[in-house]
Amino acid sequence: MHDRICPVCCGTEREVTLDCPSDCVYLQQARHNEKPRSIDQVDKELLFLAVDIPERFIYEREPLILGLSFGVAKAARADRSINDRDAIGALTNLAKSYQTLVDSGLVYESATASLPQQAIIAELRSMVEEYRKIEQQNLGYASLRDSEVLRALVFMVRIALGRNNGRPKSRAYLDFLFRQFPEQKSAVVGPDEGSRIIVP
Repeated sequence: MHDRICPVCCGTEREVTLDCPSDCVYLQQARHNEKPRSIDQVDKELLFLAVDIPERFIYEREPLILGLSFGVAKAARADRSINDRDAIGALTNLAKSYQTLVDSGLVYESATASLPQQAIIAELRSMVEEYRKIEQQNLGYASLRDSEVLRALVFMVRIALGRNNGRPKSRAYLDFLFRQFPEQKSAVVGPDEGSRIIVP
C-alpha cells in the first residue's frame, strides 16, 4: 500500500486483501508465530491419497524433487503476481495429467485456470526433460519413469499445502522455496558443475 496501516488491518487483511511483501518484518513474525494448518482444513482430493510415496523414493529421487522445486521458484521469480495458489494449482494440474498417463496411458491435459499456472507447468515440464537429458548423457539411458514424476509432483503438492497458510494471497510456500534456492542459472547440471542437484 506504500503507507502505514493499523495493526488490526495488518492482522486481518494480511495476504487476504493485502499483497504483503515477503521482506515485511510483521509478515515474517506472523508466519513464525502462526499454527500450521490442520490436515482437516485441506481438501483430501488435493492430497492424492492413492499415490504412495515411500521414504526410499524421496531419497533416491531427491535430485528430481529439487529440480522441480527449483522450477517452481524460477517461474515465481519471473512473475511477482504468482502466489501459492498458482503454484499449488499448477502442481495439482500437472500431477493429474501424469496420473492419467500412468493409469491409462492417455496423454490428457486439463485446461489451466491462469497464465501464471501455465508458466509454472511449462517450467516443470522443462525440468523433467532436462533431468532425462542429463540422465541420458551420464548413464547412457534415461531411467526416470512417468510414475516417478507423478510421485515427485504429489510430494511437492503435499509440501506446498503444508507450507501454505490458506490465505488467498499467501506466498509462504514460495518464500520457503526462495530460501532453498538463491538465484542461480539452473539447479540441474552435470556432476562436474557443482550443482545442488547432481544426477549420478
